[in-house]
Amino acid sequence: MKNRYAWVIITYITMQLSSIIGVPLLFKLGLIDRALPASQKLNVATGYWAIFSFFAALLVMLWLLRGDIRDRRLDRARSSVPATIAWIAGGVVLALMAQSIAANIEMRLFGIDPGSQNTEDLVQIARTIPAFILVTSILGPIMEEIVFRKILFGTLYQRYNFLVGAVLSSLIFAAVHFDFQHLLIYTSMGLVFAFLYVQTRRLIVPIMAHVLMNTFVILVNVLFSDEIQRMMREAEKLQSFIGGF
Repeated sequence: MKNRYAWVIITYITMQLSSIIGVPLLFKLGLIDRALPASQKLNVATGYWAIFSFFAALLVMLWLLRGDIRDRRLDRARSSVPATIAWIAGGVVLALMAQSIAANIEMRLFGIDPGSQNTEDLVQIARTIPAFILVTSILGPIMEEIVFRKILFGTLYQRYNFLVGAVLSSLIFAAVHFDFQHLLIYTSMGLVFAFLYVQTRRLIVPIMAHVLMNTFVILVNVLFSDEIQRMMREAEKLQSFIGGF
């Protein structure tokens, strides 16, 4: 692995762990409104620190990869602009389908509830600080595709093959979300993004597919959460009614 890639990974890990110091620091500096309820205080501090740390880490990553960004030697191997746009649109559909299939497997075979605590926590922060959607929908996906597709998958793919590279990088991608009961969902998404990267040779394709998918999921949960909960309650009532026969 190239030295600059190692530093990108170190930057990503440092950013992920920085909240251990950053969130308490915001409280200590008095930057969080003391009039807020305790639960909201934590969401506000977490949200603001995430916005700062993710943005700073992305700037460092882009600086470290400035040579890769300028390197156009592989342009001829990459998909055309129209094909790239088509792959992005198709990639969003593939990612959502993979997520849906994985969720059904988890629910039907392992009895795992389809709801994700990780997603719910992010939605709660986004409701408190709407600007946090920038992290979940744009900054996070860009950094994850750089780390897990360009660097981890790219390195493993060159050394071994697509299957080994895609599976290992996707499992690591899933693990860092710390939502282990939904490991299959995150792994399936990682496999789709790796496939998009190989097919197009353009990192922008999995980045945009990831961005659009996350934006869709977050906005649906933030804007229509009450309606979704109402539909779920009605579905549960219908199941109970049918089960009575």
